[in-house]
Amino acid sequence: MDRYTPAQIEAKWQAEWNTADVFKAKADTSKPKYYVLEMFPYPSGNLHMGHVRNYTMGDVIARYKMSTGHNVLHPMGWDAFGMPAENAAMASGGHPKDWTYANIAHMRDQMKPLGLSIDWSREFATCDPEYYGQQQALFLDMLASDLVYRKNAVVNWDPEDMTVLANEQVIDGKGWRSGAEVERRELTQWFFKISDMAGELRGALENLDNWPAKVRLMQENWIGQSRGLQFSFSLINGPDGRDGIEVYTTRPDTLLGASFVGISPDHPLAKQLEEDNADLAAFNAECRKGSTTEEALEKADKMGFDTGLRVRHPLDTSWELPVYVANFILMDYGTGAIFGCPAHDQRDFDFATKYDLPITPIYLPDADSAPELTEAYVPAKTDVVTYVKGFAGEAQQTGAAAVDAAIAFCEGEGVGQGKTQYRLRDWGLSRQRYWGCPIPVVHCDACGVVPERKENLPIRLPDDVSFDIPGNPLDRHPTWRDCDCPSCGKPAQRETDTMDTFVDSSWYYSRFTSPNATTPIDSDEAAYWMNVDQYIGGIEHAILHLLYSRFFARAMHITGHLPASAVEPFDALFTQGMVTHEIYQTRDTKGRPVYHLPEDVTDGKLADGTEVEIIPSAKMSKSKRNVVDPQIIVDTYGADTARWFVLSDSPPERDVEWTASGAEAAHKFLGRVWRLAQDIAQSDAPANDQDDALLRDMHKAIHDVTGGVESFGFNAAIAKIYGFVATLSKSKAGAAAKQEAMRTLAQLIAPMTPHLAEDIWSALGQTGLVVTAPWPVADEKMLVDDTVTLPIQINGKRRSEIAVPADMSKDEIEKLVLADNAVVKALDGGQPKKLIVVPGRIVNVVI
Repeated sequence: MDRYTPAQIEAKWQAEWNTADVFKAKADTSKPKYYVLEMFPYPSGNLHMGHVRNYTMGDVIARYKMSTGHNVLHPMGWDAFGMPAENAAMASGGHPKDWTYANIAHMRDQMKPLGLSIDWSREFATCDPEYYGQQQALFLDMLASDLVYRKNAVVNWDPEDMTVLANEQVIDGKGWRSGAEVERRELTQWFFKISDMAGELRGALENLDNWPAKVRLMQENWIGQSRGLQFSFSLINGPDGRDGIEVYTTRPDTLLGASFVGISPDHPLAKQLEEDNADLAAFNAECRKGSTTEEALEKADKMGFDTGLRVRHPLDTSWELPVYVANFILMDYGTGAIFGCPAHDQRDFDFATKYDLPITPIYLPDADSAPELTEAYVPAKTDVVTYVKGFAGEAQQTGAAAVDAAIAFCEGEGVGQGKTQYRLRDWGLSRQRYWGCPIPVVHCDACGVVPERKENLPIRLPDDVSFDIPGNPLDRHPTWRDCDCPSCGKPAQRETDTMDTFVDSSWYYSRFTSPNATTPIDSDEAAYWMNVDQYIGGIEHAILHLLYSRFFARAMHITGHLPASAVEPFDALFTQGMVTHEIYQTRDTKGRPVYHLPEDVTDGKLADGTEVEIIPSAKMSKSKRNVVDPQIIVDTYGADTARWFVLSDSPPERDVEWTASGAEAAHKFLGRVWRLAQDIAQSDAPANDQDDALLRDMHKAIHDVTGGVESFGFNAAIAKIYGFVATLSKSKAGAAAKQEAMRTLAQLIAPMTPHLAEDIWSALGQTGLVVTAPWPVADEKMLVDDTVTLPIQINGKRRSEIAVPADMSKDEIEKLVLADNAVVKALDGGQPKKLIVVPGRIVNVVI
């Protein structure tokens, strides 16, 4: 070839890699292992440049670790269950399975031309029965270990999608996909006992040194931790069987400012009272229409219903407080009951103002503050305030100190017990939809809820389902539900709820260690490959996916599937930035925006000459049509160009803007490198005095590129490569030195542009593949310059320079400076007033 042709080069070397099977991972105890994993994709139908950036980063690390002697596992799979497939089936009349597997095939075809060092023999999709059957086995093991349970719970219900939504799937009170107003509904649900591990999950974050600090903080805040007081208000006129209301508070220092007790509409007492009170029943029903998210409750108008019940204050039995059912209290938080201190909680203040309840300040900013409040006074716990009504300690103290004093006082008086609680709630995993992993239990009239036998797994989803009406097709399938009870053998019915798709992605990393095992995990393979040494993915998964994965790893250790060393499954985590692009739009006849794909716009115009409005770069989005199809880039410029660009233009943790000019420039540079390699391969220039300088630059490049790759500073490593290519192209060194430098360059660019690297390696007559060649090691001696160039300033202006040995003394340097022609001429036979030598940097001559 006489020019750089990526299409030929990349196809050739991918075929060579496949023939040699170089990326197939096998346990080998003679080598240190390295497991690199990118968060696997949802098969939405098309790969985008964000995927390319994510997987290229992982590929750079995988290839680098291979060359440094590690046994590398770099797998790929598909997070394939979920509502989008059902929605597509409803829209098209097709089947979720067909839609999903067609998308997987298309995205795999888009991914493979990128030349990723993936062991495709380990590929799986979470909708494969072989995968979700093992997930069902895990569920049964967790059920046997008391890590799963079933209870009635108030949930967010999407009346259009007819399914439960997690709090995070409720946006402004509406379902994240349907847009329908979310309702509260009480259903019998399955739960994982993640809250039992809250303290451990939170405390262990301190040891995740190779995770971003912001991710650890996000998880810490999500899990939450509070020290408070749990106690009971005694009911004065409660119904039969009710003699008190249990409360947990993180601010027991405000107990003397209580003006009411509030309970959730779903509190057992509220339910008991509504049986004989139609007005209360109607109030509770109205409250249950809203979402269960904290955000929604904060925004809602504060509504209450006076039950007529009264309680005694635990510290003064003559002090009675009214009991309200309130719409802003959730049963799943604390005990489902609170005491209101309106002076120091804005929500309570609004409620007390509305219902004309007392507002009694317990603390003020200082002793001279007026006690009348127009809004709640809510200082931070670290602020020093003056307590008007305190329990013990100094009158002026922080809220944290006052809380401790209040707990100690109440415990001393026999009023309640100090308790640490967490914000984290148990993980509700039941979903009322078809396209998910069936929960492997059976409902028997005689035996109750019975686990399915493992030999009957997988419980496969039926293929003959329809989506012509909303709701779960499993509920109305004519035969799928029917089965025999695994315990007594009598006719029974299967559970029709399927698992939350977060379950699928909470253990997949361990399945990759033995994807064909007939148990969830092969213990020997897991012991060898786990943990994931480097995990890469978006910051949007910082909380739920990562938190659930950490829980699952612990649960899998408890159930005997993972070793104790794997309870924190990801040793290092990197969260990459997004790929962004300008948005191109025109307007329709009604002034509404019409978006256009980047490939349809040339020089700011459409093909028909219509000018487009260019909106600043934003995250690539299908709705805004500012996505760049990787296949177009690969077809136009080659995979190496796409890889080089997404790595070179920005630090990997930051967003990178895709531009056509940037891609063109990257392509031209790689073509320049290819041509330079061809010229050097054919050179026969003899060795000369320039060889040493080139080889010193080569070793500096090895040092800097190695440091950049190991620290995820890919853009910095690439900047060094640009500089080294410039040096190499200008060098007058002999052929042997230039060929050694070019061979090294091929190795340095191999993780980023592997196809080009292989082609250069071959052109220079090397045997074998560069991907299996050892990584070059910098010679420390070559990193130290033998000579340095010192500029000479005369009266502050640069007039000359001298090259001297790096270890030359000041006296010797001064002699050379005084002999320099420019200095001799300036002195004109005289002596300098000052001669200042700054070793290794500069010489100043003052005349």
